[in-house]
Amino acid sequence: MASNEALTDYRRKRDFTKTGEPKGDRSETARHGPCFVVQIHDASTLHFDFRLEADGVLKSWSVPKGPSDDPHDKRLAVPTEDHPLDYRDFEGVIAEGEYGAGTVIIWDEGTYRSITTDRHGKEVGLADALEKGHVSFRLDGSKLHGGYALTRIRKSQDEGREAWLLVKHDDQRASPHGTPDPHRARSVRSGHTLKQLAARGGSR
Repeated sequence: MASNEALTDYRRKRDFTKTGEPKGDRSETARHGPCFVVQIHDASTLHFDFRLEADGVLKSWSVPKGPSDDPHDKRLAVPTEDHPLDYRDFEGVIAEGEYGAGTVIIWDEGTYRSITTDRHGKEVGLADALEKGHVSFRLDGSKLHGGYALTRIRKSQDEGREAWLLVKHDDQRASPHGTPDPHRARSVRSGHTLKQLAARGGSR
């Protein structure tokens, strides 16, 4: 379970008596490797949320155009607050008036492996690589596969000012298909689109 300090920003922004989002206070069971999840979030602006497990939390980025299978696509990724690990299971409708109000579906999920190495060829952990501003990893999801990289292109101490790029490696899992239309994309869990889940009131 993540420390209270790691999730301070996440909890400060939410009223858990009004939102069904997890508070992040339950223990997590062991899995077959660190997880990743990509959620589509129809909030004030429609975007994808890309999350990687590290140090007991989900390191998170808002990716307006979503991850792409095409190595020529350079996707802007803006860091957001760390989320609890059980947020990988969240799919539903965040109530009007609450932070991030809107519908959330789980577009993809799976495990990943960091493939970042230092100049001596030694593997670098995700948290250390992120601190240095570049991380390469291999995704094994239902929709996303193969190598990707996150690279910091602007660093600032001000919240919301830092920017990264999410780019697909030019490997055997690359394709020219890019990113699906988020309005037509379906949840890997429920099979619903954003519109369908919203019509059901967030119920699966």
